[in-house]
Amino acid sequence: MSDAAVSPAVNEDETALATPFVKCLVRLIRAQDSYGSWEGQSDAELLADFIVTREQRRAIPIIGDPDPDVLWRLDLFYTAVGLAIEECSGLMASPMMEMSHEGFGCVLLTTGRLVVLSKTLRDVHRFGFETLRKLAAAGTKLVDDAIAVIEAYPDVARA
Repeated sequence: MSDAAVSPAVNEDETALATPFVKCLVRLIRAQDSYGSWEGQSDAELLADFIVTREQRRAIPIIGDPDPDVLWRLDLFYTAVGLAIEECSGLMASPMMEMSHEGFGCVLLTTGRLVVLSKTLRDVHRFGFETLRKLAAAGTKLVDDAIAVIEAYPDVARA
């Protein structure tokens, strides 16, 4: 395989890893490493469990109970969204998640009295993104949307 064929995917991954949201997610994962098991791993290796290709997604049954590791990754993802919102706005955004044992539920992020993110979750047992670029794009979009809500209602957000 030539370098030209490998280069675009590598550049996309490097660009994704440089986004503020992904940096925040990596910091959260590293903070969870109380025994130092992940010290030698690169950021891309730490995020590998967030990547679920189409083939992998098709192999997962449509109906299923979420694995504790998947729930942990889901919690980390939305916590990282909250921290990235805090870094951008200076307001603490607290995630609240309600999940059934079947993998359906919702997540809310609030700042003061303002709900800046409300998302219905389904098929949580299949949670993941096709590429690091899509992971970064999804997280960044949630953060940007929340910041837009904060800017639209600054008094309520600070209440």
